[in-house]
Amino acid sequence: MTKRISLLVNPRSGAGRARRYLTALDRSLQSTGWSYEILETRGPGDGVALARQALAGGCSVLGVIGGDGTLNEAVQAYVDPEGKPVAGPPLALIPSGTGGDFARSCGFAPGDLQGALRRLEARQLRSVDLGLLRLHDAAGRPLWRAFINIASAGISGDVDERVERGPKWLGGKWAFFLATVGATLAYRNVPVQIELDGQPWHEGRVLLVALANGQYFGGGMQVAPRADLSDGWLDVVCVGDLTKLEFLTQFPKVREGAHLDLASVRSARARSVTVRAGSAPRAILVDVDGETPGYLPLEARLLPGALQLCVT
Repeated sequence: MTKRISLLVNPRSGAGRARRYLTALDRSLQSTGWSYEILETRGPGDGVALARQALAGGCSVLGVIGGDGTLNEAVQAYVDPEGKPVAGPPLALIPSGTGGDFARSCGFAPGDLQGALRRLEARQLRSVDLGLLRLHDAAGRPLWRAFINIASAGISGDVDERVERGPKWLGGKWAFFLATVGATLAYRNVPVQIELDGQPWHEGRVLLVALANGQYFGGGMQVAPRADLSDGWLDVVCVGDLTKLEFLTQFPKVREGAHLDLASVRSARARSVTVRAGSAPRAILVDVDGETPGYLPLEARLLPGALQLCVT
C-alpha cells in the first residue's frame, strides 16, 4: 500500500526556515516514490482546518513543518468540539520554529532533515499524551483547546505577545530571553486559586503556573524537568509571588531546570487541574504551546496516549 503523507507547513516559521526545509524535503520525498501533499498555511488558524482536512482525507502520516504554534494547530484535529479524542494518523515533526520546545522534549535536533525523513517513515512510534483545556475567550465564552507540550498562566502570556511582535531573526533563545526580561519589568503578579484533582492546592499571587506534558517552554526554559510525555500525568509547577529582582536573578535556575527546590516554587503531579483568577485588574492570558487562545479560568486534563509520534 502506498504511503500518503500530508505535510502541514507554516512558511513563515523560524524566519523562513520552514520554506527552506520544505524544498529539501520535497526533493527527498520525490526520490522515495511516496505519495504526498503540501498544505501551506496562510495565516493564524489555517493549520487547524488543514490538519482536519488531512485526517478526513485518510493520510498515512501527518507531517508538521513549523514551530510549536503550528504543531499546536495540528493537534486540534485529534480532538472533537466536545473535547473527545479523534483517531488519526501518526504525527511527524520537522521542527523549524522560533522556540522548538516540544522538539527539545523529544530530543529532536533542529535542522536534522535526515532525522526528519526517518521519522516520516514512521518505522517506530511512541504513544504520547495530549492535554485538553477548557478556557474562555475575551467575551467569557467557554472554548476547548488541545495542547501537546505546556499550558500556563501568568507572565508567559505576556512573553508570548512580545515574542510575536519582536524580530524572529534573533533565534528562539534570544527572542524569548529579551521578551522575558521586558515582560518581567512591566508585569504584576496575579492572584489565582489552583485545584489538583479536585482538591485545593495553592491560593495567592503567582508569577507563573505551568501545566506540563513536556519539559521545556519559552525558548528552552526547562520549567518541568521531571515531565514525561507518556506517563498520563500533568506536572504542575507554580512560581510564587517573586519580585522582579528575585525572578531575574533566579531566571538561570529556571532555564537549567534547577528551580524546583527553591522556596518560592511548588510542584506536584495531577490528572486534572483547575486554575481560577482572583481579583486581578485584567483578564489573565493562558499560554498554550506558545499561543494565547484564551483566558482564565481553565480546566485541564490529559488524554493518555491520544497521539502516535514518529520517532527513530
